[in-house]
Amino acid sequence: MEKNLLQRINELAKKKKTVGLTAEEQAEQKKLYKIYLGEIRQQFSATLDNVSVEEKDGTVVPFKEAYKKKK
Repeated sequence: MEKNLLQRINELAKKKKTVGLTAEEQAEQKKLYKIYLGEIRQQFSATLDNVSVEEKDGTVVPFKEAYKKKK
């Protein structure tokens, strides 16, 4: 994740709490949050790709497969 992305998100959040944001800044903040959340979701999905679940019968399956079975 880009350091400058997080810095800008934090700057806008601080400004929103203190003096408020212009319409342009609100749009920028929304865009940055969308990018940030997308990256977090990708990281979380990649983490789940490396997690396995041991079933009651002793077999080990990737988490995403085990989760799909139970739905």
